Amino acid sequence: MNKSINELVKEIHEANVLAGWWNDTTTGEGLLNSNVTPFVIGTKIMLVVTELSEAIEGYRKDLMDDKLPHRKMVEVELADAIIRIMDIAGALEMDLEGAIAEKLIFNSKRSDHKVENRVKTNGKKF
Repeated sequence: MNKSINELVKEIHEANVLAGWWNDTTTGEGLLNSNVTPFVIGTKIMLVVTELSEAIEGYRKDLMDDKLPHRKMVEVELADAIIRIMDIAGALEMDLEGAIAEKLIFNSKRSDHKVENRVKTNGKKF
């Protein structure tokens, strides 16, 4: 696939705009740059949570996906969560690729991410 994360963000968001996911289904009005934008973004973020809930259920029950039956449900639902996240990032014109790169560097230097500190009392065990 050899696309950058930001290229995928743009491609996914543009496809979702074309599919009408960013317009009011009754009026056709765009849902960005309006007084409902905070609600819409909040709702779309919570839809990521629903994908993750479906992923854990698929993992817990070791289910195959019903839409892509050759794949595990956990794999497909995690992909759905990433797609939704990229769509939101595209709508908000975020540099998700840059943020991921910076966060990976930051996390690599965190003392609370080191095994010796995670096993201590009140450490991040998981």
